[in-house]
This record gives sequence, structure tokens and C-alpha cells, in this order.
Amino acid sequence: MTGPDVFLRGSIVALVTPMHDDGSVDYDALRKLVDWHVAEGTDCIGVVGTTGESPTVSVEEHCEIIRVAVEQAAGRVPVMAGCGGNSTAEAIALAEYARKVGAHSQLQVVPYYNKPGQEGQYRHFRAIAEATGDLPVVLYNVPGRTGADLQHDTVLRLAQVPGIAGIKEATGNIERAQWLVREAPHGVAVFSGDDATAVALMLCGGHGNVSVTANVAPRLMRELCAAALAKDVEAAMRIQLRLLPLHRQLFCEANPIPVKWALKRLGRIGGHLRLPLTELEPANQAKVEAALREAGLLEG
Repeated sequence: MTGPDVFLRGSIVALVTPMHDDGSVDYDALRKLVDWHVAEGTDCIGVVGTTGESPTVSVEEHCEIIRVAVEQAAGRVPVMAGCGGNSTAEAIALAEYARKVGAHSQLQVVPYYNKPGQEGQYRHFRAIAEATGDLPVVLYNVPGRTGADLQHDTVLRLAQVPGIAGIKEATGNIERAQWLVREAPHGVAVFSGDDATAVALMLCGGHGNVSVTANVAPRLMRELCAAALAKDVEAAMRIQLRLLPLHRQLFCEANPIPVKWALKRLGRIGGHLRLPLTELEPANQAKVEAALREAGLLEG
């Protein structure tokens, strides 16, 4: 599992989708975020996942966000396109588009709300890989959001399917993640999807972190991932403890409410969200601001 032939390592930002005050996608701000992440050393840019408000963008917007991100990245950094859906056909269509415009890989979340069983999940992901597996598929397990849990044995079955290249394991359960590291086939990457425990997963043999915190601290998250992957525990934990308040407070309300407020506070985006998400509560604004200051991202 720890060999050099996994397709991707390091800090993968789960990028927000900037929006204007009228709710339309702010593509200029998106381009600026991509440039900033390239300059800060982010290893891969993930777009139109949960943090990118995928549930509220239209299919046309979803595709255009992927296209613009790939165009702006211009090969300087890979783009992981969020292509998940609770419809297998829609997930395949999004992946086909992402492949056409030059994305590096696709993130495919466990189908949400309709709660498929293990066989349904297996067939869903296998169908996607069979249709678009030349665009590496990263499975995404986040049962707290989807209502369905991709079990260990099902992951191992899927790891045998050509085109399935990794998993974003977002349960925060380190024992569970260690079993994936131990038993997944060589060349299948295990990424964290939980900022608070990502350093532990990487020190245990994981390959990187799909990060919300990287939105506001891209250089620090990249340095944390590099240290953890090099098994430099002291350096990794020094950064981890600095970022720990951010890891907590960026989830004080539903993601991406806090992180979009934080980016607005840092002057990076306007911070608008689409309903049913609403602006961060004032009491929580103080908590997020304090965490930004503790991380050294705001002066004073």
C-alpha cells in the first residue's frame, strides 16, 4: 500500500465555489482561488464536492466549474472533479464531461438519501469505473452525510475493479482507515477526508488529505501533508496543533458555511451561500475568527 505507484499524494483542497451576492457562480474568484492554491503549493484541487456546494449548483454550473478549474490550472496542478450523485447515470455523465475537459481524476461519493445497500453501492461504483475508468475514480465514504456506509469488504471488492484508484475515507475512524491501508491492493490510495484526524491517517500509511482547512491555510496544509508522508512526526504535529482550532471551528456549523465565512474574512471571496445554507451565526463568527488568528492567518 505504501509503494510509489499511487496516482496522487499530498494536500487536496476541497475547494469552495465562490458566488456573487445574487447567487450566481463567481468564476473570476474561482480562477483566483486556483491561482492562489498553485502558488501556495496545494498538490491537487478538488472541485464541486460537498464543500463546493454540489447539492445546489445546476448540472450546467457543475460542468462549467470543472471546466474553468481545469482551464485555469492549465496543467500546473491536477484537478479532482466531484462527479458524485445519487443517480448512477448522472454520476457517469458528469464523469464523462470531466474526462472530456481534462480533469485528472473523479471523486465519487456514496449515493446519498436513497441509501443503497452494499451490493447496490458496489454495482454503482463498478458501473462508473467501467464507463469512465480511464479517469481515475476515488471513492468517497462519508456516512454522516450520505446515510449509507461503504463497508470495508465492499471497498476491497471495488479495489479490484480497473479504474478505481483510491478512497477518501471521511469517517474519522483511524482503526478503520488502518485496515484499509493494510488490506487495500498495492497502488490504491487511501486519503483522509477528515482534517482533525488526517495527520494520524497519513502517519499510519495513508497518502494524503482531501481538506476543508486547506481552503484557508493551503501552504500549512501542504507542509503538514509533506511532513506526515515523510514520517516527520515532530514537524507534522507542530503544524497540526497550530491548525487544530481551525479543524474544529470550520465545522462549528454545516460545511461549507464556516469556511466560506473564513475566506470572506481573509478577503478571498464574497462568501455568499445558496439556500438552504445561510450565513454563519455571529457567535460562531467569533470562534472562526479566533481560530484564524491562532493559526497566524489574521494579524492581531
